[in-house]
Amino acid sequence: MTERSILAGLIGKGIQASRTPAMHEREGDAQGLRYLYRLIDLDALRLDTDALPELLTAAERMGYTGLNITFPCKQLIIPLLDELSPEARGIGAVNTVVLRDGKRIGHNTDALGFAEGFRRNLNDAPRRRVVQMGAGGAGAAVAHALLSEGVQTLSIFDVEKDRARALVEMLNRSFAAERARLGTDLPQAMAEADGLVNTTPVGMDKLPGTPLPPELLRPELWVAEIIYFPLETELLRHARALGCRTLDGGNMAVFQAVKAFELFSGEQADADRMLAHFASF
Repeated sequence: MTERSILAGLIGKGIQASRTPAMHEREGDAQGLRYLYRLIDLDALRLDTDALPELLTAAERMGYTGLNITFPCKQLIIPLLDELSPEARGIGAVNTVVLRDGKRIGHNTDALGFAEGFRRNLNDAPRRRVVQMGAGGAGAAVAHALLSEGVQTLSIFDVEKDRARALVEMLNRSFAAERARLGTDLPQAMAEADGLVNTTPVGMDKLPGTPLPPELLRPELWVAEIIYFPLETELLRHARALGCRTLDGGNMAVFQAVKAFELFSGEQADADRMLAHFASF
């Protein structure tokens, strides 16, 4: 049994329903670690993202081992860090910060997390053309994962067209043959698509609704979410009612947490045990 202790936290907005703290702490208990995981909810603290520098400094002073970063801070956090892992640098977003030896080291475990869930649940799904809603920090990671998993053409739509364009350009520097495209005609793209992935916050408890008109769905599509509170979003309800194959956001939540746990603790996490923990909440 190890006597090492881990103090970690999650910074984001509207995260009171997050299952991440309990998932980390239960895995820590199973491994004999003294593992504490705290929520740092900007909404609950009545803070905005301009408080990030202060929060990072406070975490260092209080002896935090590391922090997870979620909406809307995954890209805003980057200028405040000392180093980036190759994955974080390539994706342009950070969801995990390790605080070690006076340095802030940014990682991205979202891409690995989404890819693992996709392989476990949709490995045989067609992936010739896929539509992705959202080009933020999580969207960048998911786009990398989708192209790495063999999606031939990925059309990216975002309410901020400049952000979507920047992501498409970054992806096409990393992946050959200009496989990422800026989405322009959503109905046409959906009519031709094999799959749809929502990486926007639309569908969260605090932002109810769907990221696109539900009438654009059809039974042949597979539909994936990264939101997990609620686990069944309005988009997934519509998709399942039509008979679409679906992937809920719990998969990415668990598998990104597996890697984050390992970065914080230095111990290998049991992915199946963390899946069981997640499902029991």
